[in-house]
Amino acid sequence: MNGEQILQAFAYLLPAVVTGVVAFYFFKMHTKNEEGRRRYLLQKDTQKHTLPIRLQAYERMALFLERIAIPSLVVRVAPVSTSKNDYESLLIRTIETEFDHNLSQQIYLTDDCWNIIKAAKSATIQSIRKAALSAENADKFREDVLSDTMDKASPSATALSFVKKEISNLW
Repeated sequence: MNGEQILQAFAYLLPAVVTGVVAFYFFKMHTKNEEGRRRYLLQKDTQKHTLPIRLQAYERMALFLERIAIPSLVVRVAPVSTSKNDYESLLIRTIETEFDHNLSQQIYLTDDCWNIIKAAKSATIQSIRKAALSAENADKFREDVLSDTMDKASPSATALSFVKKEISNLW
């Protein structure tokens, strides 16, 4: 083979190589695009099924926070005796029972939201324990706990506003 034949073979080979590289590039782009489209459709389908479940979890947590808010808790749970210790234990047990009932909802919530809900529960229990220290009987304890919450925002209200903010981010 002389130089002219090599140059001629190269002239025929160059367009084939360029066409092959362009075809490979477009095939790779098409494959990547199809993968993205499939992933989007799968996510869209999954979200169609999981969004109602997540909304239900947020709804249950909002209900939990409303139920452990001290004014509604004290009105709903009446003392069974005049002992402040028995009433304190009853209120804390009610909060813990409500929390345990909704424990599984944490898998549908963000970590921040779940931590704020746990903090609201703990702060509510601490507020009940603090009010129990100064009361003589269950009725006085009930009055003290209610008057203590009238002055400041309850932990449940703060957590509920965060839950509402989280829900607004879902849209």
